[in-house]
Amino acid sequence: MLYSKLISTSMLLEDFLDYHGAKNNKDWYFYRELSAAVRHLSLGANFQKHLSNRLLFYDLPEYSEFQKEGEVTLDFLTKSLINMAPAIVEEARLRNIPIPQNPFQADDFPSTTTMDLLHYDIDDQDKDLQKRNIVKIASEFLNITKNFDQLKFYEPYDDEELVNIVPDKVNEVEIRRYEMLLHNLQSSFDTYVIHGGFRYGNRKLKQLRGFFSVVFHLLQMVGRLLHFYERHLHEAGYKNTYKMVQERLSYLVNPSILLDRTINYGLFYACHFLTTGQELAGEILNENIERSQIKVGIPQKLGFHARPSLLVAKIVQHYGGQVELCVGEDRFDASSVLDIQWAGGKIQKENFTEVIFEGDARTLKDIETLAGVNYGEDTMGKGVPLPVELRYLT
Repeated sequence: MLYSKLISTSMLLEDFLDYHGAKNNKDWYFYRELSAAVRHLSLGANFQKHLSNRLLFYDLPEYSEFQKEGEVTLDFLTKSLINMAPAIVEEARLRNIPIPQNPFQADDFPSTTTMDLLHYDIDDQDKDLQKRNIVKIASEFLNITKNFDQLKFYEPYDDEELVNIVPDKVNEVEIRRYEMLLHNLQSSFDTYVIHGGFRYGNRKLKQLRGFFSVVFHLLQMVGRLLHFYERHLHEAGYKNTYKMVQERLSYLVNPSILLDRTINYGLFYACHFLTTGQELAGEILNENIERSQIKVGIPQKLGFHARPSLLVAKIVQHYGGQVELCVGEDRFDASSVLDIQWAGGKIQKENFTEVIFEGDARTLKDIETLAGVNYGEDTMGKGVPLPVELRYLT
């Protein structure tokens, strides 16, 4: 409740100050920056507090270290807000802003006093689930995870590395893009799969929601703290007033610790839970896909060499569902370029002219389209334009 009050009041104050030109006034600029700092740090703290309160309901695997790091992060953000309080009061005094005679008390901001839940009486068992939407959501989760690879890391960055990657590699714009993708995923899940509740029903589905929900809230926090760092603590510009204010803010909110909590906690665990959730998403996907079988010709003249094998594997990876290439009695993983090329050796040795693909019907449709253009090449092995349905391969 305290963070919510700080968010709403600081936003109103910041908007009021901006409306009257405080950004361009040397007397009021620091006070304006303090109001912005309170807003962004309170937003970050509020997202973290929400995560802490809901952690039990996400049904995540081992999370004790994550919980501990979250408490450290919330403590830093709260202490930073406390550090700013005397500076805010002093600036208010200098600007002749009257201080309220009856300040807030701790009792004005009660914490959660009960964990009691209403009786669970809305059924969301499998019979009401729509497999098509489950498949779509699981595929999107896997695609987000794959695209997030560019930001993944497995060991904490030191202070020098953090300064080098923010904002050049990791920045607010990039994080907010993924935040929106995760928000859309959560919204689709709640609308079309499970309308509410975490206590009963299909546990796998609710665990999957736990994975992308915790990542979504982590990215909300990371995005807000990156905004504060990039806008208010990083390279303030050439004007002396801006530089002086940036320096004063840095004494109140430690930039090194802020980046450490933002990246080595927030982004690190976002990467961790995306990676951890991949296996579950794959299981759910393969349990719900429509399975089919197609028989297609092999690539003319050159067989399954590098280009055809790569294009087939990329189609399978795009959808995420299981697909196997069947050559006689042998089966090969169609998401693996190496496996397809192994199959190509058997095909050539035993003079097969057709092969069978079995698995995800969505994938098979595109493989059939690819086979119709000789797997994207002419008989000399040169690439040819792909049909518009396969534009995601280019």
